[in-house]
Amino acid sequence: MAELASKGQLRMSFLRWAVVTVPLILLLGFASGRSVAAGSENGWYLSLAKPSVNPPDWVFPVVWTTLYVLLGLALAIVLHARGARGRWPAVGMFVLAFALSLAWTPLFFGAHKIDAALALIGAMLATGIVATVLFGRVRRAAAWLMVPYLVWISFAGVLTWSIGQLNPGGQGVAPPSRTSQML
Repeated sequence: MAELASKGQLRMSFLRWAVVTVPLILLLGFASGRSVAAGSENGWYLSLAKPSVNPPDWVFPVVWTTLYVLLGLALAIVLHARGARGRWPAVGMFVLAFALSLAWTPLFFGAHKIDAALALIGAMLATGIVATVLFGRVRRAAAWLMVPYLVWISFAGVLTWSIGQLNPGGQGVAPPSRTSQML
């Protein structure tokens, strides 16, 4: 006999997913961010001219931490939607979009590839939009939790493009960093 789960059971099921997804997204984001010297810890970045809309360094970890929590909750909502059509394609697209996001910091700050980092942001935005649409087909709340991420990476694209415009040949200012900040 099939029984419906109570609201309490459903809530606990979601919380079990969130207890896994939120810390996992935070951990992976932190690992990517610490894989190379970034922000004011990066001599190459400090030597670049920045646009006037460039936020102070402290804004980036605050925003990314918030975004990672929202992304983890969105993923938990979709994973919790057992039996929902399109759940696994949505999760797969999210994983791809998130993997691209994790590659940005090492590419920009570590390899000093401004143009490649801008192209990567384009791919991040495209896959992020598709993941958001797919999440919306599973649960609207999950899609809405993705919107701040899409806005932020759009802004990051503007910043990256502006840095590229202000620093022609900026990829050669200093040799790429080969060390890991995690060690």
